[in-house]
Amino acid sequence: MTVSAPPTPEELPHLWQKPSYPILMDVLQRLRQEPRIWGLKESREEILKAQAAASMAEMAFNRQEIISFLSGIIKSGLAWLENDEEREEVWEEASKRLAERCGRTAMGEIIRRWPFHDEKNLDGSNNNFDLAIREPPLTGDSLGLKTWGSSYVLAQLLPRFSTSGPLAHLFLGDEPLEVLELGSGTGLLGIAAACLWKADVVLTDLPNIIPNLAHNAELNRGTVEARGGRVEAAALTWGSDDYEEDSHPRFQEKNRYKLIIVADPLYDDNHPDLLSSAIDSQLSLESDARLLVMVPQRDETTKGLTRTLRNRLEQASSPLTLVEDAMASGEDDWGEGGEVDETDRVGFWWAIYRREKPTW
Repeated sequence: MTVSAPPTPEELPHLWQKPSYPILMDVLQRLRQEPRIWGLKESREEILKAQAAASMAEMAFNRQEIISFLSGIIKSGLAWLENDEEREEVWEEASKRLAERCGRTAMGEIIRRWPFHDEKNLDGSNNNFDLAIREPPLTGDSLGLKTWGSSYVLAQLLPRFSTSGPLAHLFLGDEPLEVLELGSGTGLLGIAAACLWKADVVLTDLPNIIPNLAHNAELNRGTVEARGGRVEAAALTWGSDDYEEDSHPRFQEKNRYKLIIVADPLYDDNHPDLLSSAIDSQLSLESDARLLVMVPQRDETTKGLTRTLRNRLEQASSPLTLVEDAMASGEDDWGEGGEVDETDRVGFWWAIYRREKPTW
């Protein structure tokens, strides 16, 4: 659908004139205020400054008059419209336009575009694609609402893992591979895996992270499905068996997934235990099952948490054995400040684990 230029206050219809359903819907569509999609070069600080400038530009058209118009529609009974369905649609659109000006967009929501380079097609053309990832406004409890560097670093390594090495055997079948991502955050890694691996990927995180995670899955669904993958989001709280509130019922079926991926999962002292428990519960017991994990080595604290995780994985009820690991380098954060320099680069430890072969 093509949306015309935004209306000026003079073009806003007066409700006492009983504007028709098509007129109201046309104006409400023209008032849409979707966040611009940004690339990787801009910092969050620069993005928010630009968004503030755009907001100021709208104020030149009397922002308060637009908000009053939208509020008036929401308060109105719209009795002159023909049916309840039309009234509900108008109320819903007006509520969305108001939220765009007073809610998350106004408080610093951003959408950032992440480019990927895949192997060339048979005809020699490249197979590049982008993923758009929304990050809501950051609060004091927002680790899962921000895209961290490890997700992008690991995502860029995914094609090599599917063609050679200790994961390659999982991609030899005709059926799409089921992949579970733990601690998905904004979903960049898991959505990229669905695209690059043509896999069915389940994105998981805490219940309060799921709305944004599901939004990003839907935002990129066309790209994912065009590349032969599927993606969905479901709540999974590590260490919890409460499937009514904390986790989706699908996870009652234990040891289902042949491949689990996870990036940057360790922030507190209890995370290695909780993560290893979730892996032990969800990773298949078959000897061909694999875990792919990446942890940035920011400081001595994260290095210590990494050592603890490795010990927990090897001491689990069904132990895991390290089959390959290495270090990758990349930017850790695309947050505040200006362009990233060498001092912002971090070493990322990645590893592939397998189930120990059963002894029976």
